[in-house]
Amino acid sequence: MKKYSLVFLLLFTASHTLWAQSLETINLTDAVTGKTINIQSEVKGKGLILVFHSLACPFAKMYEFRLVALRSKYQGQGFNFILVNPEVSADEENKKTLRSYIDNSNINTPYLIDENQTLAKFYKITKIPEVIVLSPAGTVLYRGAIDNNPQAESVVSSHYLDKALDSILKGEDPSPGQARAVGCNVRTY
Repeated sequence: MKKYSLVFLLLFTASHTLWAQSLETINLTDAVTGKTINIQSEVKGKGLILVFHSLACPFAKMYEFRLVALRSKYQGQGFNFILVNPEVSADEENKKTLRSYIDNSNINTPYLIDENQTLAKFYKITKIPEVIVLSPAGTVLYRGAIDNNPQAESVVSSHYLDKALDSILKGEDPSPGQARAVGCNVRTY
């Protein structure tokens, strides 16, 4: 009986810890500026677009020009873009590499280091790239793929993220609100 009580107590504590985690408590380091950024404070305007990204993932590289175009199209309409890397530590070498990537890619967004995978675990991110679109209230409006063809931009037939952002701008809920992300598996630690 003591074993069951101990197991129940451990499960209750673990689940309570997960419930206690909220967006307001998640702070990540920006590789570009070196500053600590609170995720909740970045949800403003029409919403926040979190793109889970890694320089080690070839799928993320395939989306580079599309991300630049999306940011150019929607940032001026009130959306805030942030790249989040859940696969690196916040050491100076990684910061330098990520800063260089932002400078050379023209994406021009903060690039947050999710060193303990806090944000990735909070949203249950499994693929790179995977996108989360948050409303100003912090609710998830869209999650998943950027479009339906990472390999060949010229043959994309469904622009999921574009469609979701256009719907939000019209005051509508995105449909679909979710599209299965395709890419590299997030390496968990």
